[in-house]
Amino acid sequence: MKQGIHPENYRMVAFKDMSNEDIFLTKSAAETKETIEVEGVSYPLVKLEISRTSHPFYTGKAKLVDTAGRIDKFKNKYKKFKK
Repeated sequence: MKQGIHPENYRMVAFKDMSNEDIFLTKSAAETKETIEVEGVSYPLVKLEISRTSHPFYTGKAKLVDTAGRIDKFKNKYKKFKK
């Protein structure tokens, strides 16, 4: 790694998904006020509302949108303006 390009507070940080309590560790310069103990080691804590373990796209629980119905509604609504 090139010397002198990272911030001084670049360190291991614990990110916690608050919706499913999943915790993962990675390097970050994020400012934190809280800490958490993971496997006997204390890390700065960043709380997340959603992460890869709870996002519908990654979990396969995404809702399908009825685009055909919306297109038909649009066409019917503006049919009277067609020349």
